[in-house]
Amino acid sequence: MLIGYMRVSSTTDRQNTDLQRDALIAAGVDERHLYVDHASGAKEDRPGLKAALGFLKPGDVLVVWRLDRLGRSLSHLISVLDELRAKRIAFRSLTEGMDTTTASGELLFNVFGSFAQFERSLAKERIGAA
Repeated sequence: MLIGYMRVSSTTDRQNTDLQRDALIAAGVDERHLYVDHASGAKEDRPGLKAALGFLKPGDVLVVWRLDRLGRSLSHLISVLDELRAKRIAFRSLTEGMDTTTASGELLFNVFGSFAQFERSLAKERIGAA
């Protein structure tokens, strides 16, 4: 089953989920399986994301319009994707063409994981040098 997650940074009229919703539905997500948050990406408390992650079952696919709609940072994104993988849930980002149900999508995911590890290593070096 495809489960969609959308996020916009504010509740103003300037930002809405129409573009994301249309893309997710065109990708095959049923409207009944769309979850949304109206909050800054930096906010940790996102009830829509929490509900989507709680609804997902092994074999499902979490679909987002763009990667930045899901993760607060690269390390947070990798953490969410690792959690999905551990639960045997696939991931698809429409804009970036990332789809962990394919070999090339899995490769891209691993490249992102390498960048996140590199970022963590650099942070440790900076802390050690201070």
